[in-house]
Amino acid sequence: MNRRQFVGQGSLAAGALVLHGSRAWAERAEAAVADASFAFNTEDAGLQRIYDAALATLAGNAVTFASYPGPVLVEGSVYQGVWLECAPQEGEVYERVGPEAARQLARNNHLIFFALQKEDGQLPCSVKANGPEFGQIQMVVPTAATAWELARAANDSELLEKAYAACGRWDAWLRRYRNTRGTGLCEGFCTYDTGQDNSPRWKGVPNRCPDGDARQCPQAEGLPRLCPDLSATVYGGRVALAAMAKALGKTSEADRWAEDAESIRRLIVDKLYDPQDGAFYDLDAQNRFVRVRSTAILGVLGEHVVDVELFETIWRRQVHNPTAFWAPYPFPSVALDDPAFVRPIPRNSWGGAAQALTALRAPRWMEHYGKPGEQAWLMQRWLEALQRAGEFRQQMDPLTGEFTLADPGGYSPAALVFLDFVWRLSGVRRQDDQFEWNVRPPASQGRSKFAATIGAVTGELIYDGPHAELRLAGKPIADVSGIVRLLTTTSGELHAAVGTAENESVVTMQLPGRRRRTLRIAPNQRHDLRAASA
Repeated sequence: MNRRQFVGQGSLAAGALVLHGSRAWAERAEAAVADASFAFNTEDAGLQRIYDAALATLAGNAVTFASYPGPVLVEGSVYQGVWLECAPQEGEVYERVGPEAARQLARNNHLIFFALQKEDGQLPCSVKANGPEFGQIQMVVPTAATAWELARAANDSELLEKAYAACGRWDAWLRRYRNTRGTGLCEGFCTYDTGQDNSPRWKGVPNRCPDGDARQCPQAEGLPRLCPDLSATVYGGRVALAAMAKALGKTSEADRWAEDAESIRRLIVDKLYDPQDGAFYDLDAQNRFVRVRSTAILGVLGEHVVDVELFETIWRRQVHNPTAFWAPYPFPSVALDDPAFVRPIPRNSWGGAAQALTALRAPRWMEHYGKPGEQAWLMQRWLEALQRAGEFRQQMDPLTGEFTLADPGGYSPAALVFLDFVWRLSGVRRQDDQFEWNVRPPASQGRSKFAATIGAVTGELIYDGPHAELRLAGKPIADVSGIVRLLTTTSGELHAAVGTAENESVVTMQLPGRRRRTLRIAPNQRHDLRAASA
């Protein structure tokens, strides 16, 4: 199978291509753009059907609880609640690919935790219909980080101020109750602290803390543990708190948060990394590594704890190693060649299954460390598997791409993976002060159109077979063929090209009033195009 294609191969798309009349298709595309901040339409009926199903799944998972006045996006499937480890990030991703209503859901997926925070600073680990729960800390992606990203993008001062106050108090709670060994690192007391249910990493350890109180450590061998992923979450939260403090004009507080972040970052690398294996591990109460190579490693990368040199070592030995984590459908929750890998794969298992949550988190670190080419391949594999399945489930076999069927579909993270990955592969996106044009035909035939209205400007990426037209505020800025990411200013000036294909790509570009240009670009390579567009 050609890894560069992600449609036309699965059971939904195979043989399902329907070419509408050009006028009807154009009318539908224009109507969708007028109705949403982010719109995608394609003549590939199979792709359109599952894209629409993903949006419908998320709309159906908007729920209001008695404990909070506004709707939130719940996990879906059998998980009818929001969890601290994932709901804030899911809201933030939804805001970037969903309808206008997604913006309020994204805010609420943060604010619900802040509103239900205890007086001592503890954030709920989850909120369900029966109210908040506090039996574990269950954190992965820092809520401070996603809140900062959302507040900054929307210039949302209310969210910024509430997030800064709540996340600062949460950090203080973690220092008080999850640093009992006095190391400065964050301790894990139970399985659910890391959200890695049924992981062999936590074999013999209780799921929850005693009496539903995350301040109490169970009486079990090796506890409490120093955890690299929990500590990385603290680090990422402090980095975000430093940025928030600076934005709020609290210079001295920003400096303190930055110093505290660097302190825990050094501790993670010094104490929890094993250079012999090229992996991060928990360190138990007897100062022994718990040698299960799990996605705790990816949690450390997710917060950019390691420098580029150490990243490349971990990337080579573990993450991009096909016998370890670079499976046909990345990423297994435990390395394929780890003796602890659980097979056959049961439901809700972080013992080997490739989890939709792990895929959703991958762009947080793959982009940072300069791996957009490999990231694109990962995204295509997930889209292929989701199209074959035709619905949105929690986990799949990393070797076959077959989803576990024990639980029903309707799982929000998988629906978000589909939408986010379609846009990251083939759509137009806003990145800080630039527009990102990901040129890669989303369908093997026919026409497709992405339109993103960000602020007062609408960017359109229109495909006709292998050719793409880039439009900004209704004006054409380039015609392109080939697989590439182009970066422009918000006014359309071409700045750079980035290689996102699996192999070298031949790209042709025609800018209005200029000669056609051909460019050869390798995976992950970046070309400065400012001189060429002058």
